[in-house]
Amino acid sequence: MIYQHTMNTPIGELFIQASQRGLTYVGFKPIHLHSEQHNTHTQKALQQLKEYFSGTRYEFDVEVDVYGTAFQKSVWEVLMMVPYGDTNTYSWMANRLNNPKAVRAVGSANGKNPISIIVPCHRIIGANGTLTGYAGGVEKKAWLLEHEQQNRKT
Repeated sequence: MIYQHTMNTPIGELFIQASQRGLTYVGFKPIHLHSEQHNTHTQKALQQLKEYFSGTRYEFDVEVDVYGTAFQKSVWEVLMMVPYGDTNTYSWMANRLNNPKAVRAVGSANGKNPISIIVPCHRIIGANGTLTGYAGGVEKKAWLLEHEQQNRKT
């Protein structure tokens, strides 16, 4: 069974979905909608995302239950290394994976990240500093990065 909580945020509706084991999806455009039934994972994510949007949470502590290839999961783990308020590039990620030629594959895996914001794919930008694609839209990515810059711990 998939549990779902729909959250209103400053950048639109955010869908939080979870299994019994952890979050399966956090994002703006779910593939499947489910009835609004909550569990401990959706409730915890909801609380932590509220804190994030209020500018008081910088890291998340939630269980995830995502499906993906071993490579995709390794890319999503590297995403977790990019600190709140910072950005980095696909090239940096490929180098962290000891596979500097995998920049395009890293970009593809990054684009398939099912746990937006919590697994911070919005913190990855192009090598030239431009905001590259984001599943929620580049405007949302820009907002998230600006939000983090404004609320960054000093």
